[in-house]
Amino acid sequence: MERQWRRILHPTDFSAVSEAAFIHAARLGRQHDAELFLLHVLVRPTPYEIQAVGWHGLHEAAEVERGHDAQAQLDALVERATQAGTRAISLLVDGVPHRRIVHTATSMRADLIVMGTHAWSGLSRLLFGSTAVQVIRAAECPVLTVRVPSAKAPLHSKPFHLHADLTTGLRRTPTSGFVVG
Repeated sequence: MERQWRRILHPTDFSAVSEAAFIHAARLGRQHDAELFLLHVLVRPTPYEIQAVGWHGLHEAAEVERGHDAQAQLDALVERATQAGTRAISLLVDGVPHRRIVHTATSMRADLIVMGTHAWSGLSRLLFGSTAVQVIRAAECPVLTVRVPSAKAPLHSKPFHLHADLTTGLRRTPTSGFVVG
């Protein structure tokens, strides 16, 4: 029996990787007649960062502008999804990205999260962490991660990972996941 997705969450940072994930999320939304929730998490600077940069008094205006820019980009994604035949809703929130993604998915009872990943490994992953890995570990629903193949990737590789145990149906598994391809 094919899994029916009703609520799909697509967190976006508006990068090329998120664009690739958006295409998959919109396609799945159309195929399953699902609602597509487009989420952007604004990461606010800490008081220490504001002081270090010397933004005293200037950061409020910059933060308001960032919020307006993010909402405009979300609105453009909603329009694209709608034109492609998918019902879409935008969500703009503040906070720590992986926490807000998981909280939003839980509160909206998402059936699936479709998100981009930069597929960092080694030292860069250790230093910068991975929002996708943290979401995969904490989410209560399946997480489909999408990446844009690098120039080093073989031509036959597919640009997405499905974190699921396909022997018992789709569900969350350890971070190693399963590569579809």
